[in-house]
Amino acid sequence: MNFRDLRTLGKFNCVRGLPKLGKKANGICGPCQQGKQTKSMHKKSKYLTTKEPLELLHMDLMGPMQTESLGGKRYIFVCVDDFSRFTWTYFLREKSETFDKFKMLCNKIQNEMNSNIKSIKRIRSDHGREFENATFETFCNGLGISHEFSAPRTPQQNGVVERKNRVLQEMARVMLLSNNVPRNLWAEAINTACYIGNRVFLRPGTRNTSYELWKGKRPNVSYFHTFGSKCYILNDRDQLGKFDAKSDEGIFIGYALNSRAYRVFNLKTLSVMESSNVVFDDTRLKSNDHEEEVIFSDDSPLEEVVVSPNVGTSNVNNDGTQPIDRVPLLDSKEPAPWVRKLHDKEDIIGEVNEGVRTRRQLANLISYTCYTSQIEPKKVEEALNDEFWVLAMQEELNQFERNEVWTLVPRPKTTNVIGTKWIFRNKSDEDGNIVRNKARLVAQGYSQIEGIDFEETFAPVARLESIRLLLSISCVHKFKLHQMDVKSAFLNGFLQEEVFVEQPKGFVDAHHPNHVYRLKKALYGLKQAPRAWYERLTQFLVDNNYSRGSVDKTLFIKRDNDELFIAQIYVDDIVFGSTNNTKVQQFVDVMSLEFEMSLVGELSYFLGLQIRQMHDGIFITQAKYAKNLVKKFGLEKAKHCDTPMSTTLKLSKDASGKSVEQTLYRGMIGSLLYLTASRPDISFSVGVCARYLADPKESHLSSVKRIIRYVNGTSNYGIWYSFDTNASLLGFSDAD
Repeated sequence: MNFRDLRTLGKFNCVRGLPKLGKKANGICGPCQQGKQTKSMHKKSKYLTTKEPLELLHMDLMGPMQTESLGGKRYIFVCVDDFSRFTWTYFLREKSETFDKFKMLCNKIQNEMNSNIKSIKRIRSDHGREFENATFETFCNGLGISHEFSAPRTPQQNGVVERKNRVLQEMARVMLLSNNVPRNLWAEAINTACYIGNRVFLRPGTRNTSYELWKGKRPNVSYFHTFGSKCYILNDRDQLGKFDAKSDEGIFIGYALNSRAYRVFNLKTLSVMESSNVVFDDTRLKSNDHEEEVIFSDDSPLEEVVVSPNVGTSNVNNDGTQPIDRVPLLDSKEPAPWVRKLHDKEDIIGEVNEGVRTRRQLANLISYTCYTSQIEPKKVEEALNDEFWVLAMQEELNQFERNEVWTLVPRPKTTNVIGTKWIFRNKSDEDGNIVRNKARLVAQGYSQIEGIDFEETFAPVARLESIRLLLSISCVHKFKLHQMDVKSAFLNGFLQEEVFVEQPKGFVDAHHPNHVYRLKKALYGLKQAPRAWYERLTQFLVDNNYSRGSVDKTLFIKRDNDELFIAQIYVDDIVFGSTNNTKVQQFVDVMSLEFEMSLVGELSYFLGLQIRQMHDGIFITQAKYAKNLVKKFGLEKAKHCDTPMSTTLKLSKDASGKSVEQTLYRGMIGSLLYLTASRPDISFSVGVCARYLADPKESHLSSVKRIIRYVNGTSNYGIWYSFDTNASLLGFSDAD
């Protein structure tokens, strides 16, 4: 007991036998303090501690957030003016960006408040290394700013910004949940919460809003609308037809900071945009189940679209003061026949041996068809913190379950067990837009032992020449070509050998962590996986009366009187067409019964070839590849050339010339050789330059750069296959 309580007992005779106590000799009892000491109290101030803006700024950093924002940000830099409680928020990818944002904020607010009259006097933060470093100290000393720190592990000493963090998070959380807004729009919600809070919250101890104390005028809130509400954006950017819709549906996500406009997420183009021509439907909130079913029903036509986006950029810098580099846009054209993206709700989150589970099921259609992560994680731990990559990983494992790829068994004592690894890739369309996050679990095949873990490995694949020949045949017979993608194709190949693999990282069975998987079918990364898939597909097609080519083993044909069906196989991608559309549909049905197809539609992009099928012919180009090639070698700003090679210069070995880096030269030649698939106009020039790969000189490099500069000015060139093509076989040779 403490001394005070003992004296109380004796004073009021509450107990018997207590000796008379004198005055307390020592005010502090060491053992008592060691056993009972608690943190000191921090009473709330009842008075204003500052007299004007910029006298004291409170700063803190929130994060990292589990889900990246649309702009790829994970941290929030929050700064609060003590006098007005006016707040600024910036979004960061890494903590190291904090100083740059603070420097930017200093320049902005001192210019806004007239730096000749007022300047920042003090700032207060915690001891985080993003604030307590030499760069920060040098900058503050140069401007005469006093940098105060809260005591270690005592956030109460910087309670103004700590409380503001909580307010912003709670407001954003409510805004996201109330209208079922996708969670990767959290940065927009934080921005909107900050924007509204500055204009509606009264400064404690006053009857003025933060906005009025900072700006000197009362704020106008008549233009406020409900975050996440449905809205309609006037389409004033496209050339519309007489009967085209004049507006696009969207979701309201905030207010523009640098213009009198609203920020909306366009559901048609899937991009964040700013516009003042917006009509809001605040009454139609998605707070009830019926409305959610109407807008995002599983039967919605949004689920049956061809993903072929166009590039779209946003110049909005609310999300971290940097523009969202590229936001995928969907083509507004009508979908091609029988096109379907397979996203069944029961397949989104499945139970795979009770491994890692996502935090909530993403039944909202927007969450798994409209958004993709723009960042490719380097480690499994990073992917497990991103709901889109967790969804991709779960989808991969669901494929394993549906295809009965493996069985969990005790670890064998004498058999080789192969490791597994997650591979993360963003899938792009022909314009380079990210349309899908693909997680692939692969076996580490380098540890396989020949003769034990595998025998044969070779599997034929189609050549680009075969694809071009197929395009010619389709023009001669005047039919359209289609393509399909077999989902997780290698998982369909049967194994002849007994192979064991480790459990995938992040999805280890909780009850049997030491077990391994025995493979029934092939897994990506196994040396025999391509051959196993090819044999399975070949056997299936032959059993269904499709004839394999005698020369090209990836070509399959089926004739019925005058009707022709033809298909070309490139691993899991199949290009096919027929003079009778019924045969095409029959092939799709037959394949869909045996394998799971992820995309079926008209041929538009294959092996880097952009293919446009028109009413009078087919045009193939590699425009996207050509632009990337020019950019890769840093010649996008170089002057264009009219011809790929000089008519006066004749290349030779140039033995006395200065040698250049072989790796660079060979990389250029290799890239150009692939471009010749649709650019016969550069074939001769590239062939001549390719003669000097062994010892390239400056004269050779100059000629190669000339070809690239020619390509830069003619990137949209390609090959035109007309429906009037003559079916006669022609051959050409030189005079020798």
